[in-house]
Amino acid sequence: MDTTERSRELHLTVANEDYLECMVRIEQEDGAEAGVRSVDIATMLGVSKASVNKAVTALKAQGLVEQSHYGKVMLTPQGREIGSAVWYRHRLIRTFLVQELGVEFDRADAEACMMEHALSEDTMARWLSYLEQQGITVER
Repeated sequence: MDTTERSRELHLTVANEDYLECMVRIEQEDGAEAGVRSVDIATMLGVSKASVNKAVTALKAQGLVEQSHYGKVMLTPQGREIGSAVWYRHRLIRTFLVQELGVEFDRADAEACMMEHALSEDTMARWLSYLEQQGITVER
């Protein structure tokens, strides 16, 4: 089962996927493998800390994150897998929009954020294969 099917099976919302993606991005950018602070998630997504706490509670119930009382948020392996897949789709779509269609980066980034949730891994694999045939690479 691919991560898009798993997201649907878990009834993850677009917002849930955005939180997982955000945590993966913070981990990668800051080397925060010991967990991510709620305030950093709130800042990156432009939401309140209360919104982060509500989302973390929902993601904990689904086994996608762990958090001790007022501690850092830790992705579970399944949460990291889904978040990483969403972040990868985001980068692939953004790269295509910028390099192939000439869309301005900020607009491409915002539109990729909307599109990343709708495409299956199969479609993304086919798109990646096409891009590679065109000489375009996207870091995994």
